[in-house]
Amino acid sequence: MNAQLSPFQQTLAHLLDETRALSSEHLRQFSDLDASDLMAFADAWRNVSLNRKLTLLEGLESLAEDDMLVNFEDFAKALLADTDAIIRGRAIRLLCECEDTQLIPSLIAILKNDPDAQTRAEAAAVLSVFVDLGELEELSSSALLQVEDALLESVNRDDDVRVQRRALESLGYSSRPEVVELIESAYRRGEAAWRASALFAMSRSADTRWDKDILDSLASDNLNVREAAVEAAGELSVKDAVPVLLRILEEDGDDEISSAVVWALSQIGGDDARIYIQTLRDQAEDDDQIEFLEEALENLDFTDDLDRFDLLNYEPDFELDEEQDDDNGPYLN
Repeated sequence: MNAQLSPFQQTLAHLLDETRALSSEHLRQFSDLDASDLMAFADAWRNVSLNRKLTLLEGLESLAEDDMLVNFEDFAKALLADTDAIIRGRAIRLLCECEDTQLIPSLIAILKNDPDAQTRAEAAAVLSVFVDLGELEELSSSALLQVEDALLESVNRDDDVRVQRRALESLGYSSRPEVVELIESAYRRGEAAWRASALFAMSRSADTRWDKDILDSLASDNLNVREAAVEAAGELSVKDAVPVLLRILEEDGDDEISSAVVWALSQIGGDDARIYIQTLRDQAEDDDQIEFLEEALENLDFTDDLDRFDLLNYEPDFELDEEQDDDNGPYLN
């Protein structure tokens, strides 16, 4: 009987049998679904238990992080109206890199109207993709305005702090002047969670105005704030942060912080960063750690190449005075 079923239909039959594990090959069958596959999926989905659904979604999310060739967007879109809030939220996570502008109205509707706060927070986070596209002028100004207005409304009016914070983080890409005030306000709050979100928004801003706040936050006693500051220092290439980051590597025993510091150093670049990361790689024994450090060194090469390119294309911000005495040489206007 199975010989008459398509590979995806066989996978659906496997999904319905909860005694059988879902392999990576089964998970890959949910990539790039066509219309007939989506119809078959919809028919089967109502007979799948919640635990099995979550197992599938967790597996797809993990696979998407490891394999750039899979695409679960069509599958995820089909679940945005699921009756279970947990399913809706996990489906939205699978759309974290989706640039399909037709998704914008659905995400805004979820952000404004979904009864579940966590689902609204997931929608707010994914909308960051479209704020970024708008700032890169790869999205119409009207669509960008709709997204920004929805996020600003959520920051100011949503009754759940998780939604407010995710909306603020997504607005980090925006150049609208009111966003600067929102980030400043969040950073000055006493709660560590708000400060971490403010730092995350700063990391997306491409704005050097935040350098001092980031440097100050590298010394925070709160782990989440310190990690957010490390990531912001890397994203904004805060070169003054390098000595502090190197000290954190030597003193902080937290593995997540250490990994974040290494990557931040690879984004900032420079000889000190290279020497330290190379030393860590030479001393590392774990294969995963060695692979990560080699990726960091490759990223550092890219960063340093960009810096050299910028120097070669540097244009001085002065002009020669046409009436100057040639013997005196150029001088600043």
